[in-house]
Amino acid sequence: MTDRPTPPQPEQQQPMPGSTEAMTPRPDHGEDSYVGHDRLAGKKAVITGGDSGIGRAVALAFAREGADVLIAYLNEEEDARETARLVSEAGREAICVPGDISDPAHARAVIARAVEAFGRVDILVNNAAHQATFQALEDIPDAEWQTTFATNIHAMFYLAKAAVPHMAEGASIINTTSINADQPSEQLLAYATTKGAIHNFTAGLAQMLAERKIRVNAVAPGPVWTPLIPSTMPPEAVKSFGQNVPLGRAAQPAELAPPYVMLASDEASYITGATIPVTGGRPFL
Repeated sequence: MTDRPTPPQPEQQQPMPGSTEAMTPRPDHGEDSYVGHDRLAGKKAVITGGDSGIGRAVALAFAREGADVLIAYLNEEEDARETARLVSEAGREAICVPGDISDPAHARAVIARAVEAFGRVDILVNNAAHQATFQALEDIPDAEWQTTFATNIHAMFYLAKAAVPHMAEGASIINTTSINADQPSEQLLAYATTKGAIHNFTAGLAQMLAERKIRVNAVAPGPVWTPLIPSTMPPEAVKSFGQNVPLGRAAQPAELAPPYVMLASDEASYITGATIPVTGGRPFL
């Protein structure tokens, strides 16, 4: 694994939604380290926010485990092309679908494109997220609150609702929540609130789909070094990012991929309604 993002980070800021290539140190998605073992051989996956960060690491790992991948993203064309290249390099099919998943029609179109290409959906990874930092309640625009909920939680409902009719027994839905679901940051009020909703959505949907033998789980990351950080946090927060966990650093995206692979695989056949914390030692209850 390449250099781990240990505070203090070099000073850096980017416009939203951020670019992988502009980051120092560069995020590690497992390009040189992840080795597959055919645990997802022949499976068909949809990953939102698959262009960079955790989404890219998961797409790379899924491909090396034998899955074809649809990469849904907003408008980060350069990052999405690189993720698609990594999937194709692993010998699997990569499909890129840009657009705003907070639009119910587009969310349905993402799933329709996957079904058109793959014939079914075996794995849905709801990973895309929006966040912004505010110091005071009065500073949060109404539109910002609405955008955060529409992207982070409403889209999960639209995507799951569209995907489930095309899922067979043994299929898997994996949602990305956060340590903020349990320990909310006051500067990320809207984001943290949606992550708590995702935690509950996961537990409830798992029970709803259990009879159909479709599993629903979540991964709760702590600090992860992705383009979201320098593009949504003030310079001092970027510089110290990750120092508040027992391991003393943020995770590389590659360190998040293994639990997604496990939850997507048949090895997790008795795991549903669970949230796996990957938090660098911060408790998640």
